[in-house]
Amino acid sequence: MSHITICARFRPLSSKERRDHGDSVSVQSVDSETFIFKDEKEGDFTFSFDRVFYQGSEQLDVYEFLVQPIVQDAVNAINGTVITYGQTGAGKTYSMEGPSILECDGQKKGLLPRVVDGLFQYIKSSDEATKYTIKLSMVEIYMEKVRDLFDLSKDNIQIKESKVHGIILSGVTEVSILDSTEALHSLSRGIANRAVGETLLQETRTGKLILVDLAGSEKVERTGAEGKLLDEAKTINKSLSALGNVVNALTTLTFSPQGRANHIPYRDSKLTRILQDALGGNSRTALLCCCSASPSNASESLSTLRFGARAKHIKASPRVSHNDSDKHTNKHGTPSPSNDGSCGRILNKLTEKLDIEDINLLEELFILEGIFSYPNSVEDLESTLEDVRQRTISTLQEALGELMLMVEGLKTENKALKFRLAAAERVGVLHKKAPGSTGFPHKCIITVRDNDLYMTQMGDPFGATMIQTGSMSSTQMGP
Repeated sequence: MSHITICARFRPLSSKERRDHGDSVSVQSVDSETFIFKDEKEGDFTFSFDRVFYQGSEQLDVYEFLVQPIVQDAVNAINGTVITYGQTGAGKTYSMEGPSILECDGQKKGLLPRVVDGLFQYIKSSDEATKYTIKLSMVEIYMEKVRDLFDLSKDNIQIKESKVHGIILSGVTEVSILDSTEALHSLSRGIANRAVGETLLQETRTGKLILVDLAGSEKVERTGAEGKLLDEAKTINKSLSALGNVVNALTTLTFSPQGRANHIPYRDSKLTRILQDALGGNSRTALLCCCSASPSNASESLSTLRFGARAKHIKASPRVSHNDSDKHTNKHGTPSPSNDGSCGRILNKLTEKLDIEDINLLEELFILEGIFSYPNSVEDLESTLEDVRQRTISTLQEALGELMLMVEGLKTENKALKFRLAAAERVGVLHKKAPGSTGFPHKCIITVRDNDLYMTQMGDPFGATMIQTGSMSSTQMGP
């Protein structure tokens, strides 16, 4: 077992931060792995990571230490994941992409283009007898839906789990690439389609390489968002909170007397579901905590560093992934029937009982659900059923919440109507008792002050008259 590689990176101060605080910073360097973080409110904290990249660090330094070993392992069929984490403006996207994914000088080139170049360099220098196929996919998680950035019509891709392939995105577009230039142009097209940053690069031999640029981790109130943007910020925070819960569960892993591990809430969000293999699973994973060194962002930077300190204790088990083609061969060396063949035989049997339109519909459903594409197993079936159950529970919980709000609103309206009716009846009784009164006044205003009911007749020079006490508060009405 190995631990996740954790690094911290502090970007240079912005012009605004220099105006507000001068050259003051919250970070005091100890060495290349340890630093002291100073927070005016909470005091001083010492953090130690695998490497610390201070303000003068170069993009190449980050790539060579953090990412290059993972790229090399990916070529050797070991899954890899690189995640950038931190508040908005802390340097996550700059670290991942650089100023531009297509055009920038070599010094500022980000991790993503360096990974693409490194991938093809390693393949070029590898054993000529080995044939590689590289496919590229790119998605984002937006409002808890997985969108395909190469095909925007696929805006709700389902996450599935295979015993052989691990976590998979059913039906996601896979672009075959032959060189780094083609890959970078495809990535540039996907970046132009995204709303929020969640990128996935998949290298397919039997392993995969995932690059994840997370959304900002700052608190909702600091975003200044309103309306739809506020809903987006809340969803992002919920997703990142789920990531924090998974990290906490993995770092406090315990086992029951029966040998079962405690529950890891991977299914609480699409983000944690996709990263299930990367977090404590079959992947060599690296986390880059991007921070601002300015005192104005001390609380958010401290939160990011604490997240990294917790994640440092996660253990992973990266291993060489083998192709599943040999799993379709029995002990006599003859191929076993594939899952696609089984589905075909089922459809042929059903043609004896169903119309051709029904058969075509079933075939489309099989393809949509990935039954033709991935091994059929008890684990896959249980995973699919669990996904359906979780989505159903989530939908019911949302509907219940909306109904409860509606009920509370109706209760308030009902209470106001009852009070209005009682007030109207009270006013009518008082005017019937008054000398010379023929009933309810033509025009009046009924007002509540400090739980007392007052009536003011329009044009009355004597003002409001109390007609009832101990009534409902905070309302005003007229006939």
